[in-house]
Amino acid sequence: MYAASSPVSAPQRSLHPRPAAGGGPYLAPARPAAPVLGAGKTRRGAGPGTQPLSGRIDLSGPQGAQLRTAIASVHRICPEFSPVQVLRRSGRSVLLVGTTGRSTAVAKCLLDHSPTWAERIRHEIGAYRSFVRHRPPVRVPRLIAADPDNCTLVIERMPGRSAALQRHPLEAPPRADIRAALGAVCRLNAWRPPTGTFDAPLDYAARISRFHELGLLTDRDLGDLQKLLHGIAHAGGRQGTGQFCHGDALLSNILMSPAGPVLVDWEHAGWYLPGYDLATLWAVLGDAPVARRQISQIAQSGGTAARDAFLVNLMLVLTREIRTYETAVHRSMQDTVPAQPVPAQPGAVPSGEEQRLLLRRLHDDCQMARRAVRAAVGTR
Repeated sequence: MYAASSPVSAPQRSLHPRPAAGGGPYLAPARPAAPVLGAGKTRRGAGPGTQPLSGRIDLSGPQGAQLRTAIASVHRICPEFSPVQVLRRSGRSVLLVGTTGRSTAVAKCLLDHSPTWAERIRHEIGAYRSFVRHRPPVRVPRLIAADPDNCTLVIERMPGRSAALQRHPLEAPPRADIRAALGAVCRLNAWRPPTGTFDAPLDYAARISRFHELGLLTDRDLGDLQKLLHGIAHAGGRQGTGQFCHGDALLSNILMSPAGPVLVDWEHAGWYLPGYDLATLWAVLGDAPVARRQISQIAQSGGTAARDAFLVNLMLVLTREIRTYETAVHRSMQDTVPAQPVPAQPGAVPSGEEQRLLLRRLHDDCQMARRAVRAAVGTR
């Protein structure tokens, strides 16, 4: 939801299980396994910094009118909120940083109140409210105030920095950051919130059929993924009932704070097939092959059903990313007026040559995942 301050790396954490000895492309042959997935060239980049809390909000013009409306919505539920700067703004929402007494807070206000976006922020508000009663095993911002009807949310601003400023980092983040983020995600995935607290945001069968209708999945992809879903459904046990996931476990949604990683943006939290968060991390770590290998091994350590669930998730996540960036490239090609340069934002879509290079990598990754899916079907 936001990037914060204080560029301090999180402490290193060990992950279990450890990678298989020898670093080969397959797990031990005690049970059938798909190839461990990994690609790209390792490049170590410096972690992104953040700016201190300062600035002045421009309330003039049409955009200023939107901001005044947003601030008024915040004041209705949190009168002591004093806005200081616009942290991020898009066509659908605005993030405002401000103070509430002696504390610093972030207000998220929806600008586009269409049903899809309104439902997402209401889902996020519900997640933060549930965390008040049932604390997850990871650090999350404290809820200050919320208004589901007006789609307004106010939470504390956590110290730290975003693990990545882009949805797909151009450089591999420091290994310590990746290790800490992956450890937090694994702890969250092992959590079992009370029954009825969260629902299942993703209809797998419908999503697969939709991607097939759009031509993003082949007939064989459709058949293979349906076979894996069928096998997972009959596996029973924990894999059969699902796993609690953040639902959008991008590095840009993880803050590296002095006390450890903080997860923000809970719009998609709920129950998924095991490995959804791991698949999301794998998809965006194209320049971190060691981390990809470890993610793949962790996902497969739970047995055949866990392996198959991870592969189904990975195919859907990669296909979604391809669709997102192909749409962005198409729009940029249709745009005859050069866009004004804007600062990089967490989760932002790159432009121009970066988009084309990213799309090439995503298609290569999807082919790799496709081969792993076919190998997994062959072991059943």
